[in-house]
Amino acid sequence: MAKKPIATSTVKKLAKKAAEKPAAKVRPAPRPVPSAIRVSATKAVVKKAAKPVSTESDRVPRGTPAVVTEREAPVPVPAVPPEVELGNVDEQLVALVNKRASLYLQKMKGVETPSKIIFSDLDQQQVWGMIERCNEGPLTSAEIKTIFRPLLSAGRQRIKSIRVAYLGPAYSFTHQAAIARFGEGADLVPVSTIATVFEEVNRGHVDFGLVPIENSTDGRIVDTLDMFTRLPLRICGEVQLHVHHYLLARCDRSEITEIYSKPQALSQCRDWLAKHMPQARQIEVTSTSTAAQLARDKPNVAAVASHQAAIQYDVRIVAECIEDNQNNVTRFAVIGDSVATPTGCDRTAILLQIPHKPGSLSDALEAFRRNKINLTWIESFPLRQPQVGYLFFLDFEGHVSEPRIKKTLKELESLPPDRLEVLGSYPRSEALK
Repeated sequence: MAKKPIATSTVKKLAKKAAEKPAAKVRPAPRPVPSAIRVSATKAVVKKAAKPVSTESDRVPRGTPAVVTEREAPVPVPAVPPEVELGNVDEQLVALVNKRASLYLQKMKGVETPSKIIFSDLDQQQVWGMIERCNEGPLTSAEIKTIFRPLLSAGRQRIKSIRVAYLGPAYSFTHQAAIARFGEGADLVPVSTIATVFEEVNRGHVDFGLVPIENSTDGRIVDTLDMFTRLPLRICGEVQLHVHHYLLARCDRSEITEIYSKPQALSQCRDWLAKHMPQARQIEVTSTSTAAQLARDKPNVAAVASHQAAIQYDVRIVAECIEDNQNNVTRFAVIGDSVATPTGCDRTAILLQIPHKPGSLSDALEAFRRNKINLTWIESFPLRQPQVGYLFFLDFEGHVSEPRIKKTLKELESLPPDRLEVLGSYPRSEALK
């Protein structure tokens, strides 16, 4: 049976209704949700099922409860005031400092000869290397070393009290060098002359002595070299110190009529004093500390001394860093009877007396050239009457235990010399600011 055709009027009515029906609303895309949202611990997070619906039977019926889970949200930590945090850090530092001391003592218990180790510079050099490697600021490495130095010193003192004689008085440059090498925890004994330092060590009254041996401006320290010819002591360490001189006075510069200091300090500032203080008479005294005391007590008097002396004796700094050579460095020798352990960066010092005839010195120096040993210092010293000739003090790179150094010394002995003594091998140091 044939189907009836659909009436045209009916089609038009259906099309009109479809046109009048409003279009489905398009929902805006949801905003992106941050990865971490802090919510209250009392609210729930509703998770919707992620599985897509493919058939009528797979659809979740209306009224089915959604899956609900709860989680604890992180509670914001209030900011700690700086003064509270500083207190916490200080407490941690106290605990760590004491822990370091305890570990050091434990380390020394397992050593057969701890006295030799605590006198060695090796531990300190290792700590200095660590500081240079790890320090990221804002403190400088030099500032951090000044913090560690008394820690190292206090640890040594727990093993054995170290007694050190130095060219005094207190707050002189030699005193500063003694603190730099042994720390303030050591028993530092000031004496009045370089000869007395040697005598105190030689008699066993102290463990070590500290004396100046060389200055980059004035050269050798004659009194020190002379004492090495008299007493059988070794150089077992060195300290290099940048020496800055200050003009101290309790009056204006124009009112100064006399300037006191030790000869070496006046010599290292001669050009500055001649240019800026021509009217003042220069007077030599035994030490820069003595000069600072005179500047404190006498009117119209100035002193050339250290910054530390100005603080200690309460004398105003009139001019600073008046040394002619801004790279003015003094080298100090640590004297005793200890033998320093090789570090790979050492010096050896010898005392050499050769026959007083042409070519003797050239033959001696040829031994160093053949063995490729770098000489770092050579000084001549006239022999006492009635002898004629010179003693030579030589410093060179290397440790006496190295084969090439042994070979060189053997060649020197074959010359033969009138006198050959090894004054010591010791670690090289950097100049301290």
